[in-house]
Amino acid sequence: MIRRYANSGGGRKGIDIAGSPGTPIRAAAGGEVVYAGSGLVRYGELVIIKHDDTWLSAYAHNRRLRVSEGQRVEAGQIIAELGSTGADRPMLHFEIRRNGKPVDPLRYLPQR
Repeated sequence: MIRRYANSGGGRKGIDIAGSPGTPIRAAAGGEVVYAGSGLVRYGELVIIKHDDTWLSAYAHNRRLRVSEGQRVEAGQIIAELGSTGADRPMLHFEIRRNGKPVDPLRYLPQR
């Protein structure tokens, strides 16, 4: 991990994880892809998955998207390849949002 979540004072709204270009990015949970593209500034190639009416997850800086908007995905399904679009190095920027507000992803991901 190269950057941790820090939402106070307009800080980081997710975590950044370094990796090798092309590493498969997998969905944290099942849901519907509600955004797949590069139209949001500073996120590069981005995938957003809506898991239910409460939860969303976002995966940014990908080099290649492997899903499209409206597609249903399962937990663990490959959705993109790690890249550096919109970033200064290859990384995954990962966010979880509850009711539209960012939360610390480390509180919801399994321990490694």
